[in-house]
Amino acid sequence: MKNRIAVLDYGIGNLASVAKALESIGADVNLVDSQFPLSHYSGLVLPGVGSFGACVKALRNVGFHDVIYEAVGRSLPTLGVCVGLQMLYEGSDESPNEAGLGIIEGRIELLKTNLRIPQMQWNRIAIQDRFSKSPLFSGLGQETWMYFVHSYGAPVGVDTSAISNYGHDFTAAIQKGNLFGTQFHPEKSSTDGLTMLANFVRISSI
Repeated sequence: MKNRIAVLDYGIGNLASVAKALESIGADVNLVDSQFPLSHYSGLVLPGVGSFGACVKALRNVGFHDVIYEAVGRSLPTLGVCVGLQMLYEGSDESPNEAGLGIIEGRIELLKTNLRIPQMQWNRIAIQDRFSKSPLFSGLGQETWMYFVHSYGAPVGVDTSAISNYGHDFTAAIQKGNLFGTQFHPEKSSTDGLTMLANFVRISSI
């Protein structure tokens, strides 16, 4: 089971690029599209692109919301990417009638900026001091460039492990126990992004 990662396939998301990036660093990756025994895997990845509401509905239709709750309850390493991170929150202004998973406190908001939306560019992330020794950030500098594509983001909160700025500070990454999330796309973020994914695989193999 070592380094065996489940990428959750609920019909929406950047599955192929995430899976390919994980495979490139030596992970054993399975795309799973139905509920499965968590004991078969050492870590989960929850990708997501598109609207918050569409992703949440699709996730619940497959029953993966229960899988994520169980994984978090068992402290199984779990990584949400882009909208995958956003769904961990209580909700989003993008889809006000759709509840999020509510694992992370707060709501997703439209980016507070006079700059062009969506943000589609490389941007710096600044690791918060209290998360500087997080194993997810091992081998990365205090400030690292990652690739973002989004119009909505989370305000900085207690679980924010890294911040970025696009006219206003927002959450670039979160950590709560063995639950991690990135607003940016590590699979599209060159060497540093692959380093972060390798760190997640390493966390999952412990």
